[in-house]
Amino acid sequence: MSREKASGGLEKASAPAKGAIVAKQVVKTYDTGKVKVEALRGVDLSVKEGDMIAIMGPSGCGKTTLLNCLSGLDDLSGGEIYINGKPLSGMNDRERTRYRAEKIGFIFQAYNLLPVLTSAENVELPLLLAGKNPKEARKLALEALRSVGLEEWSAHKPSELSGGQQQRVTIARSFVNRPEIVFGDEPTGNLDSESSKDIMGLLKKLNKENKQTFIIVTHDYTVGRMADKIVMMKDGLIEKEFVPAPY
Repeated sequence: MSREKASGGLEKASAPAKGAIVAKQVVKTYDTGKVKVEALRGVDLSVKEGDMIAIMGPSGCGKTTLLNCLSGLDDLSGGEIYINGKPLSGMNDRERTRYRAEKIGFIFQAYNLLPVLTSAENVELPLLLAGKNPKEARKLALEALRSVGLEEWSAHKPSELSGGQQQRVTIARSFVNRPEIVFGDEPTGNLDSESSKDIMGLLKKLNKENKQTFIIVTHDYTVGRMADKIVMMKDGLIEKEFVPAPY
């Protein structure tokens, strides 16, 4: 695995730091019963607070597995992940669920919007499930939609929106709880090149305005190069880390 740091590459994982995500020798093995597949083979990674990084590499290299481990969706087979200096392994299931609900936002390739709900209702749903007052939840949902340029579409259902607009609603939903960290798994995968550029520009704008940490998985270098740093993976390891040329 490359440990390069020159030219602004990511630093090698060090002691846990406040506001940082640190992975130390992370291993993830899937046991199908007949065969064991080592998806991650000792990954070290450090992400500074407020950075946007893109994880790239060929299919099957471990990109999504790493994202799921960093976000606490998957348990580790070995190693440790620290978020804001706290080891994920030190959280019980209830603490981890609460942490994901309050501190983390997710953007997926599939929009995962409920078709019977309006844009505003889809965005406010996580807040209502967390026990937020309905009036306050609606206020925050409209603010989130305004931040992605869709306030005028708040009463429209997903079927009445374009793919790019649906992804903007998804982004608003991921931001409505004002998370510290946002994870995106192929957030532009269902969009054409122009819409992809538009969505990445929006994510970059929100990243800088809100000083939130972004970790995005993508197969598209045009998308990846808009990040502050690129992490290239191969065969369950980080092959190299570098700052892309100015977009």
